Amino acid sequence: FSLSEALQIEDMLKDFTSSWKTHGDKVKGYADLLFGQFVVIMADESDYGVSGCSTDSSVRVMKEIDSRFNVNMFDRQLLAFVVKNKVELLPMSQFSYAVTQEFIDGETLYFNNLVQTKEELEDKWIIPVKESWLGSKFRFAAREQK
Repeated sequence: FSLSEALQIEDMLKDFTSSWKTHGDKVKGYADLLFGQFVVIMADESDYGVSGCSTDSSVRVMKEIDSRFNVNMFDRQLLAFVVKNKVELLPMSQFSYAVTQEFIDGETLYFNNLVQTKEELEDKWIIPVKESWLGSKFRFAAREQK
């Protein structure tokens, strides 16, 4: 996103978390735009679990971002990597080609889209490809030892 778009999105996320509720109770929530392109939404469920309706409201804000900025925030086939100090998106269908052409190797940093907790976000979100689910699928360690 451009800087002005990112600022608008951050405001949208701030508005969302300030009014986020589950069964009438305020959700202790956090939402932010990281690296100008990753929306992270978290809920502290220690007091109140997040209900279906409150989850639906988080989906609505993502759909609003989709619509307003003409992007697809729900494309689960896009993978994100750090290549030449920039975040690059790659369709999953092109991953094998990128490995074969050595654009990506086992040490390339990957944004692990499978993290589910705050701790995992802090410790396992940005990891070398070889440590991710992609690493086991493509056996990077074996390639690098040749």
